[in-house]
Amino acid sequence: MRLVFSRGFLFYAEFSKRLFITLLFSRKNVLYANDLDTLLPNFLISKLTGTKLIYDSHELFSEIPELQNRSFVKRVWLAIERLIFKRLKNVITVNEHIAGYYEETYGVPVNVVRNLAPFLPKETPDFSLAKEIKGNRKMLILQGSGINRDRGAEEAVKMMQYLENTVLYIVGSGDVVPELKRLVTELHIEHKVQFLPKMPYDDMMEYTKIADLGLSLDKSTNLNYQFSLPNKVFDYIQARTPLLVSPVAEVKQLVESCDIGYVINTFNPESMATIVKELLADQACLKRWNKNLDEAALRYNWEKEVEKLIEIEKRLS
Repeated sequence: MRLVFSRGFLFYAEFSKRLFITLLFSRKNVLYANDLDTLLPNFLISKLTGTKLIYDSHELFSEIPELQNRSFVKRVWLAIERLIFKRLKNVITVNEHIAGYYEETYGVPVNVVRNLAPFLPKETPDFSLAKEIKGNRKMLILQGSGINRDRGAEEAVKMMQYLENTVLYIVGSGDVVPELKRLVTELHIEHKVQFLPKMPYDDMMEYTKIADLGLSLDKSTNLNYQFSLPNKVFDYIQARTPLLVSPVAEVKQLVESCDIGYVINTFNPESMATIVKELLADQACLKRWNKNLDEAALRYNWEKEVEKLIEIEKRLS
């Protein structure tokens, strides 16, 4: 869509109007609303045309950090959610904690369909790429399209001051990336931290496969992060890369139950560096995690998870 406005209230107002008109005059069997910012026009069209609707909530939208200091905007989104949610019959979300929150708040059953990565058979890493990218150094990776504030990226960069013979790759985009680049320059650790832009999934995974630890360091500064289960966690599993994660509920439970990494309980950069050194030196622990990652990759993949979505769609028909 070519929209006049690119941000703020007017953007969403224009987008919702255009989406409503597009849906009204489109041929459709099922409406599929992705997150709260598409729900209102989909819901109205569903009621007008009798078309069945699936609402897929990829996060706890009303608790995202971008709304926490914008009380009026948050109230508007909550009003839309409260108006519609109790009338929904087919709701999907990405993990049990968010499903439980919605069920308790609105009394509506919520299906869990997690954002799992596609299964990747275990294969020998690309040694030529590994030699080019990290040489004889250890490699950490932090990836994603939401490398934002309060997701541990700042502390990960600061941690690199205290690590030798180790490189951190930050792959993707987010609002904190420019700040991270300034921090790297200020700390004079350009040789220890590398930035790569968003890239095709298969290309990104080649980097993930050769990393020694995959980082997921969301902080519990808001309910959305507290209940988060980032896609990169499952990317790390399919790459057979051990995880270093913060103790947010879903991620902590997954990593500890599968024994595929370490849950870190500090955001002090020097303490984090000490833990990373110990983990990378513990060959017995790394061997155990790698074995368990093989089992986790077989269990947590999209080919199995999609069956839940297929069942929901069968019920609609």
